[in-house]
Amino acid sequence: MELIVSTACKIRIDKYIAEVCPDLTRSFVQKLIEEDHITANGVVCTKKTMVSEGDVICFEIPKPKELSVNEENIPLEIVYEDDSLIVVNKPRGMVVHPANGNYEGTLVNALLYHCKGRLSSINGVIRPGIVHRIDKDTSGLLLVAKTDAAHLSLAEQIKEHSVKREYVALLDGVIKEDSGTVDKPIGRSEKDRKKMAITLKNSKNAVTHYTVLERYTGYCLVKCRLETGRTHQIRVHMASLGHPVTGDPVYGAKKQKLFHEGQLLHAKTIGLIHPKTGEYMEFSSELPDEFQAVLNKLR
Repeated sequence: MELIVSTACKIRIDKYIAEVCPDLTRSFVQKLIEEDHITANGVVCTKKTMVSEGDVICFEIPKPKELSVNEENIPLEIVYEDDSLIVVNKPRGMVVHPANGNYEGTLVNALLYHCKGRLSSINGVIRPGIVHRIDKDTSGLLLVAKTDAAHLSLAEQIKEHSVKREYVALLDGVIKEDSGTVDKPIGRSEKDRKKMAITLKNSKNAVTHYTVLERYTGYCLVKCRLETGRTHQIRVHMASLGHPVTGDPVYGAKKQKLFHEGQLLHAKTIGLIHPKTGEYMEFSSELPDEFQAVLNKLR
């Protein structure tokens, strides 16, 4: 592809390409630059290259690598299943879909074996059937679409905030109020790109309603209802109150005293309109044994 710069002011090449080629994100353009796929006036560019009117930019988008995900005979706890969807109770420690460093042992690997390929294709090879995600160390209920029609219906329900999603979390410290709402936008942290943060820059609105279920010495058990579904939403929102999820080394204390194997956060309840029948369905799951053991210790 060849572009002739039309702006009179000097501008960084990655920003210019992203502006004139809306199908390309700036991060993707930067990746092309890192791999020496972009030139300006015949010279290979760097991220700091500036261009202005009349400069000639040339680049090619390499063909995507063919990806494949293997079926794996991994036991799954199926809460509900029919021809349209599956509700899975994911254990803590299981990654939802393959990504860098985790191409085996994921929920998708297990689903491919269980469903024999009968999964929605909308999210491609790496995330077939995955309508929404929960973190590796968060346990609980997850919706999986078997057909594209079911996927579209469930995704639209999530977008409209009509899917009921309730979590149970153990928090550090004791919240005085019996209930409350956190309405704070969440976006990628500027200080650490691996983390999310409360920020007004490049963020999306995020709303979490919480209710205190039990109070202990130094901890409290809460129910959180998601109005939106941002990455790490509950973990970020609770930490913003000064009460991070117990066991969370990312948004809480680096050295955990009570639980050392990841955040004590469980997706307990999910409710939806069935994509085919139009009937409301709701499912719940019990807290994992290790979560319950911690509560028994606190009691």
